[in-house]
Amino acid sequence: MTILKFIIACLFLVSISAQAAEQTNELQLSENISAGQRLVTKLPDSIQNLLQYARSNEGVAYQRGGNSPESGFDCSGFVRNVYDHVTGIILPHGSKAMSELGDKIKTAELLPGDLVFFRFMNHTISHVGIYLGNNQFIHASSTASGSVMVSNLNDNYWAKHFSLARRFLNTSAHTGVVDTSPVITLKSKNITLN
Repeated sequence: MTILKFIIACLFLVSISAQAAEQTNELQLSENISAGQRLVTKLPDSIQNLLQYARSNEGVAYQRGGNSPESGFDCSGFVRNVYDHVTGIILPHGSKAMSELGDKIKTAELLPGDLVFFRFMNHTISHVGIYLGNNQFIHASSTASGSVMVSNLNDNYWAKHFSLARRFLNTSAHTGVVDTSPVITLKSKNITLN
């Protein structure tokens, strides 16, 4: 009987140790998340489709004015193609024009699928990409690779030129669930704000 009690006590201690280890891992995970960032554990299928389609174009050549995988992309042509292909939202061709639509959001509120904008020429918006999560974004780069590529917002170059972020798909900050109904509505292929 005492051996049975000993075995039960050992199993109990092992169970407590395992729970403590899991709690430590959870704490380490949450410590790695910056203040103000939200952890989204599962993305809706529509956002996953948007990101998968964007990533499927990785390596497509840069082409000024380009707006298809066959002809190549410039930055806004790439974003426009991805949004139109996956969501049916038709954005204007031009990063400056895109930057004036959708909901402006803070960097700490970025969620996958949001658009990130950069200032280069004459301090005006002249570059756009799609946020992937974990400070990564995908964009058609004319200089670094001459193709669609993934970059990090924390890299000195991008951090220096980052200007703003916009959201074109609704999200629920309270639940962490992304609602893919558009923030903008379409009228005869022109975009109007709600």
